[in-house]
Amino acid sequence: MLKEFDAQFTASLCGIDEVGRGPLCGPVVSACVHIPQDNLDNPLWDSINDSKKISAVKREKLFEPIKELCVFGIAEASAQEIDQLNIHHATLLAMKRAYEAMTACHDMSIQTALIDGKFAPDITCETQTVIKGDGLSLCIAAASIIAKVTRDRLMTSLHNDYPHYGWNSNSGYGTKVHMEGLQSHGLTPFHRLSFAPCAKIKAKA
Repeated sequence: MLKEFDAQFTASLCGIDEVGRGPLCGPVVSACVHIPQDNLDNPLWDSINDSKKISAVKREKLFEPIKELCVFGIAEASAQEIDQLNIHHATLLAMKRAYEAMTACHDMSIQTALIDGKFAPDITCETQTVIKGDGLSLCIAAASIIAKVTRDRLMTSLHNDYPHYGWNSNSGYGTKVHMEGLQSHGLTPFHRLSFAPCAKIKAKA
């Protein structure tokens, strides 16, 4: 079904998705994916879905095979950029960077980019926004998995340096463990100071 959705568009197609709009810390990460026509018949694609509907274990197993079968770019906007621009504009910036990373590294010409959500970044090809696109489009779903695994690995790595917030299990979202860590240990350089819980901690400092 996901493959059929993409077939409505030109073969020169990519999908862009982001992960990490809601967390209190860390970057927002975006991925851009183009699946070459010659690779579309691979049975791997039958296992692809919206990253939120796939277990963490399965996402990890799919991560490298997806990258081997597609052309992709990964990019982020930092917590500082989120504070400066707001999360909406930072998300669009990460999407634009992911698209540019893919097209620059592979000298590609993309005709249409399918964008998950309501808003499209300012990029050099036609854009088509797709509400809940990670559950409709194959290339957006593949991008969602790449972005999700990339960000989760980053937050797990940061957890090793900042173990009091539970980032290895909550990915920076405002869980009980994370909020308790904020109260006990304060803010880190990776927290989004413009987000209300962090702003309150900063105001008390």
